[in-house]
Amino acid sequence: METINLDGDEASDGLLALVIAVVELLIEALEGEAIRRMESGSLSDAEIERLGTQLAALHEEIDRLKANAEIDDDVSQLRTDLSALVENAIERVDDDPHPGFALLDGVSKPSSEQPERTDQPDQSPTPPEGEQ
Repeated sequence: METINLDGDEASDGLLALVIAVVELLIEALEGEAIRRMESGSLSDAEIERLGTQLAALHEEIDRLKANAEIDDDVSQLRTDLSALVENAIERVDDDPHPGFALLDGVSKPSSEQPERTDQPDQSPTPPEGEQ
């Protein structure tokens, strides 16, 4: 597990790297949506041009921020770590049930003969006073 040192410049660089990594992921999601919309034909040529220009400007600004703060390697490493973390989480979900769900292993669903028990009072709406 990756830790962030909370002292001085390293904390600020770590936080900036995290923010930039998240922004890069959002840009990738926007690009995917843009491609989907272009392929579906729901964008005009002018909209496609404007979208491409804006996405290119975002990439340039992110690259400029990384270069100015000299955190390009930090962002790349963080994205690699995040990808590995997500892949491991997905594998754990696919392979083994979460240990927190072990409590539910012995719980059976209510049968049709046995009404489901609720601990909440009747939620029927009541009319305002004077309207009965």
